[in-house]
Amino acid sequence: MPVTGIGGLFFRARDPAALTSWYEAQFGITGYDWQQQAGPTVFAPFAHDTAYFPPAQSWMVNLRVSGLDAMLAKLRASGIAITTDPSWDTPDTGRFARIYDPEGNPIELWEPPVSSPPDPG
Repeated sequence: MPVTGIGGLFFRARDPAALTSWYEAQFGITGYDWQQQAGPTVFAPFAHDTAYFPPAQSWMVNLRVSGLDAMLAKLRASGIAITTDPSWDTPDTGRFARIYDPEGNPIELWEPPVSSPPDPG
């Protein structure tokens, strides 16, 4: 039987309760009861020496969002530092921003490109 999706993301935290609350407040992720919308998920191992995320981290979570600008405004209002780079954004891949959670875990925010409606002709 094929895998049908990612069933969870598990990682260590110094203060799991506080970190769970932070993810819920910033992103609406409600732990065991988080229902996601259907959409693309990228599963991609990177080379061990990648510069795509910090060398001290062995993983980075990528959260698919809609309305990246509004999300970034909310995060800035919460005092969260945001990194963007126009070279990350392309019409084929979408738009990206990076932040860190309170324990220093990298988070990439991804707004996939808007797909054009099918050509009726």
